Amino acid sequence: MDKSFIGIIPARYASTRFPGKPLALVGGRPMIQRVYERVAELLPEVAVATDDDRIAMAVQAFGGNVVMTSAEHRSGTDRCLEAYHKLGSSADVVINIQGDEPFIAASQIESLKACFNEPAVEIASLARPFDPARGFDALFDPNSVKVVMDSQMNALYFSRSIIPYVRNYDWKKWTEHAEFFTHVGLYGYKATTLEKLCALPQSSLEIAESLEQLRWLQAGYKIRMALTNEANFGIDTPADLEAANKYLETQQ
Repeated sequence: MDKSFIGIIPARYASTRFPGKPLALVGGRPMIQRVYERVAELLPEVAVATDDDRIAMAVQAFGGNVVMTSAEHRSGTDRCLEAYHKLGSSADVVINIQGDEPFIAASQIESLKACFNEPAVEIASLARPFDPARGFDALFDPNSVKVVMDSQMNALYFSRSIIPYVRNYDWKKWTEHAEFFTHVGLYGYKATTLEKLCALPQSSLEIAESLEQLRWLQAGYKIRMALTNEANFGIDTPADLEAANKYLETQQ
């Protein structure tokens, strides 16, 4: 039987590096609007989940669906679960979409959805092959999360460190002797699994690396990974916003 999907976009106003980021203008429109409208073309049900009235009003202004959620949530995953319940959704799978990805590709959503064609899959996410031309410094960046996978494309581990370690070669030549993958922070969860994930306590690996998905792996869950070659354009800082607007100018 075909599974039904809902896209939920967690959005907070507070941000250490970029306060008010969801309302920042990308090509003259609030970033949250660009993400919403892009995803609404691909999923039958979409909503923004926020704890901030300013974001809620902005979403309502462009005719989007928004639900108010608690300010106490530890993560976007927890916010997704509350929104799912408040919306009264009966969707089988919840897609958690980053609110700072205004150029998310349709193929990425479709690849994530396709993972759930296999009944055993409970959680899915995306990985991108690392381009060696970017150089070792880009691979070393702890903000670029690396992932290794088994032969069935299930994640074995995520890390801010470089994995795998390439023995017998100078580190500057690692990209010449091994294939590396970086994580793309787009998640899908079966709704029944999402309930269980949000009930898990923080794990030691999660605390060490500050990566929520390690809690799930440490608890014994499998995360199915799909590959994408699309270049995402996440906006984390005002400098990223400036670059995004320059990129849009080249597309006109």
